[in-house]
Amino acid sequence: MSDTISVDSIPTTSASDWQPDPAHPLRRPPWIKVKAPSGETYENVRQLMRSKTLHTVCEEAQCPNLGECWGKGTATFLMMGDTCTRSCGFCDIKTGRPSPLDWAEPNRIAQSVRAMGLRHVVITSVNRDDRPDGGAPIFAMVIRRIRQLQPGCSIEVLIPDFKGSRTALKIVMDAQPEILNHNVETVPRLFKKVQPQDDYGWALATLRNAKEMDPLVLTKSGIMLGLGETMEEVLAVMEDLASIGVDILTLGQYLQPSKKHLPIERYWTPQEFEELRTRGLAMGFKWVESGPLVRSSYKAEEQVRALSQLNHFKLHEERAASS
Repeated sequence: MSDTISVDSIPTTSASDWQPDPAHPLRRPPWIKVKAPSGETYENVRQLMRSKTLHTVCEEAQCPNLGECWGKGTATFLMMGDTCTRSCGFCDIKTGRPSPLDWAEPNRIAQSVRAMGLRHVVITSVNRDDRPDGGAPIFAMVIRRIRQLQPGCSIEVLIPDFKGSRTALKIVMDAQPEILNHNVETVPRLFKKVQPQDDYGWALATLRNAKEMDPLVLTKSGIMLGLGETMEEVLAVMEDLASIGVDILTLGQYLQPSKKHLPIERYWTPQEFEELRTRGLAMGFKWVESGPLVRSSYKAEEQVRALSQLNHFKLHEERAASS
């Protein structure tokens, strides 16, 4: 039993039912409520992560769905340490000089995937701009090791932009993940404010190049709302992503991790998220996960199950099994 409110159970409160309080601009609306994570399965997953000396983006980024996902025995693994070389204004992962890469980490992650009996796993990492390859070989290693230890488990990698490097991206793509995810995060006007060391062009190039390198891969991206963007700007980014063949889109509300992070400009309503989902499907996305508490990896396994009916996904599975 999950201890966290599911996105599906969020009440359909309209903007007219709730308005910001000027005296308390960060007061959360009733659809942004979660309980502290707990439960036996949650504790089992937490202990497993600690025993393998692993990090999860669920914890490092203070994901509001941690209790729900861990309660179901799923998690998003964070590789290459807990220190990022970039200083994005929304992210709670610490910035600094990272430790050397741990080349045994992919094996520990694969062992955890097997111990959890996962049929779908999400792997992400901090940015490693201290390396010319951005740490791409670690992604390739973990994909191949999971295939060895947990055959049949589909693999989603949420990768950095590698500064637009095709060479680094190809290292990952040659390992043939089922889903290649890179979040654009925000609209072009806010890019340097939200993620000053990133570039909108790098983000689009990563997704476009991935699809060109392997047409069978499902590409995925996500946008945070509440940082000052307009509906028109969000729709324009969605059009950009659809035009380069992105298959899966996630849209969620930005939640300020602490006072030192970027403030929330406004809360988007459940109705607005539903409108964006409808508009996204009309643009041609195969799946749109849109809601206040949605994060990049939320319901990732459900997305895979639904899209597994697509012929190109079946072909990808057959290719991975024979490789």
